[in-house]
Amino acid sequence: MSLVQLKNVSKNFLEDVPSGISAIDLTINSGDIVTILGESGSGKTTLLKLIYGYLVPQIGEVLYNEERIKGPTEKLIPGHDEMRMVTQELTLNIYAKVFDNIASQLSNTDLAAKAELTLQTMEFLRIDHLAEKKIVELSGGEQQRVAIARAVITEPKVLLLDEPFSQVDSILKRQLRDDIERLAKFLKMTIIMVTHDPNDGLTLSDHLIIIREGKILREGKPMDLYFDPQYAYVANLLGKANIFQGQSFLPNSHQAFAIYPHHIHLSFDSGQSANVKGTHFSGSYQEVEIVVDGKVILVHDTDFLSLKHGDQIFFEISHFHPLV
Repeated sequence: MSLVQLKNVSKNFLEDVPSGISAIDLTINSGDIVTILGESGSGKTTLLKLIYGYLVPQIGEVLYNEERIKGPTEKLIPGHDEMRMVTQELTLNIYAKVFDNIASQLSNTDLAAKAELTLQTMEFLRIDHLAEKKIVELSGGEQQRVAIARAVITEPKVLLLDEPFSQVDSILKRQLRDDIERLAKFLKMTIIMVTHDPNDGLTLSDHLIIIREGKILREGKPMDLYFDPQYAYVANLLGKANIFQGQSFLPNSHQAFAIYPHHIHLSFDSGQSANVKGTHFSGSYQEVEIVVDGKVILVHDTDFLSLKHGDQIFFEISHFHPLV
């Protein structure tokens, strides 16, 4: 069911210069985890603030349950009452304890219930052991969890997250992604998240939105966008794709194609001939640069072939993704 709608929404910050977002039409369904993905300056955070009611569109309208979302000039405290937003500038009381930061969002009408709900929320986000610590004593990742706990303790219908993993290391990031997914299911909450990291969007989302220079370039299920990127920008953003057109090894020399590095297989005896430019060990694969007709091609080699600069190698491509 449709929960949030943007109808022909534009918000520019500089006159006669493209900035912010332009002519956005978007529908977000209830209960979905939605990721807005794009490079820095693409308009991701502007879009998030328009949905929350921090900003007012110059053109178009933003609707929640088919009612227009009021802007900051129409409310004493900006932001929609059924939404909470966690920004990159965490609004925590750094000299107060974790417990008090989270509990402060609840009324004092029933102190026992308030304490119980605060503890439950901390346990859910795996920060109950930090209850008596002050915010200033926490790591960036721990502070991020506290900010999320503070936002969800009132059980909003929509949670907006601006770069939620920016201060979190790779191990904690996986845990936090799991926690966000559990929150969405447990509280039947719609989550709208902004990130520049494609792995976050591909791993966590029900619906992925690719934004470029203030406009939506592609949207849909993550797997659909990955295997049918349509645009070189999308393919590069999601998978560091090689972009080809006119090469002899393509199925159509007049068509442009995206080819992901892991869809290229190297061998010493069969396929198209190439020369090795260089290799880099990357853990689960070896990153190999090969040269064909003067063009450098990036390959992820999971066989860890023994290669050095100048070696002749052969390659075969398993998947071609046509571009418009």
